[in-house]
Amino acid sequence: MNQWMNVSNTIKCTLEHFDFRSCYNLALETWNNMYDESLFMDDKSLRPNERKVRNELVNNKQDWQYELSARVLQLAVHDLAQGWRNFFNPQMPNHRQPRFKSKKRSRNTFTTDRAQVINSRLRLDRPHGCTSWYDIRMAEPLRWIGKLKIATIVEEADGYYVALAVEVDDSVAVKSGHVVTGVDANIARFDYRNATGYQSVSTMTAKLLRLYERIIHYQRLLARKRLANPSHFRSHNYRATRYKLQRDYQKVTRIQMDLLHKFTHQLVQANDVIAIEDLDNLHMRMNQRLAKNLHRSLFGRFKEIMQYKCAWTGVKLVMADRFYPSTQRCSQCSFVKTGADRIALDGNRRHHTGHDQYVCYQCGASMRRDQNAVENLIHYAMIN
Repeated sequence: MNQWMNVSNTIKCTLEHFDFRSCYNLALETWNNMYDESLFMDDKSLRPNERKVRNELVNNKQDWQYELSARVLQLAVHDLAQGWRNFFNPQMPNHRQPRFKSKKRSRNTFTTDRAQVINSRLRLDRPHGCTSWYDIRMAEPLRWIGKLKIATIVEEADGYYVALAVEVDDSVAVKSGHVVTGVDANIARFDYRNATGYQSVSTMTAKLLRLYERIIHYQRLLARKRLANPSHFRSHNYRATRYKLQRDYQKVTRIQMDLLHKFTHQLVQANDVIAIEDLDNLHMRMNQRLAKNLHRSLFGRFKEIMQYKCAWTGVKLVMADRFYPSTQRCSQCSFVKTGADRIALDGNRRHHTGHDQYVCYQCGASMRRDQNAVENLIHYAMIN
C-alpha cells in the first residue's frame, strides 16, 4: 500500500544532504562508458550491469559523495538498472532509453529503504559526518499496519511530501460477480451504469477550466520575459510568476486526482465486475486538435487506478480490447456499423445523426451513444 502525506518544512535542511540526480547521472555515465568499452574490445563479459556499476562508483567515490547517505548511490544505480530492463522489455514498448536528469526539469527527491516511523515521526538514515540530525514530524500517522519498505520524499510547490510503501497482507476475498457495470471513457467525462440508471462524472469542472486559463496566462508571461531578455531573465518577478504557475499546476493535479479517486472508489465498492476500454492513449494524443483535451481527460491514469484498486478489493476488472467496437456496435441486435455508416467525432453525415446519437440501421433502436457503449461493455464483461 502507498500513502502520500505532508511533512514539515524542517525537512528542507535534511534534503540538502541528498543529491539523487547527481548520483543517477554519474551512474548513467559509468554505464555508458562500460558499454562503449565492451563494444570497442568486442568482449561481452565487459557489458555493464547493476553490480558492476555500483562497485565502480563505490570504489571511486568523490569527496562530495561521502557527505551523502550510502543508500542514495545504491538506489540510484538500482533505478537505472530497472530503467534499462524496461527499455529492453518487449512488454513495455513505450519505455525509452534512460537519459541524464536535467537540473531544470528534475524535482528535489530522495528515496530510501531504511526509513523508520517512530512515535509518528519519520527517521531517515543519517549521512556520514552529519552532526545536526533529527526525526521529521509527519502530518498524519500511517494508515496501515505493516512493514515500511520504501520512503520517497518529494519537494512540491507548497512543501515536502513523503510517499510510504507499506507491506501488508495481500489476501483479498473475490466478490461474487453478480453486479456488473461498464465505464465508457469520453473527453471530459466518464459514463457508467449503476442501480439507479445511467450516470456521468465530469473530469473538467468549471474550477479546472479557470485554472487552465490562468496557466495559459502565466506561461505567456514567462515566455515574454525569456524572449525580451534571453540572457538575464530570471528576475524576482520571473521567479514569482513561475511559482504561481507551479501552484496552479499543483491545484489542477490535486483536483483531478480527487475526482478520480472518489469515482474509482465508488465503482469498486458498488460493483463486482467492471469493464473498461483499453484505449491507445499514446496514438490518440497524436491528434493535434484533441491532444490537450485527451491529456486532460486522464484516460491512462484512470486505467492505472482501476487496476490496483480492483486488485485490492477483489473486483474483477475486464479490459475490453482496443479494437472492440463498443461505439459502433448495437447493444440490442449486435449489428456493427462499418464504412460510411460509422459514427465519427462529428456524427454521421450520410444519415444526418449527431455525435452523441446512436441509431441502428438494422433494428431501428435509438439511444444515446454513451449508453450504447456502456451496454456493450457490460455484455463484453459477461461473456469474458
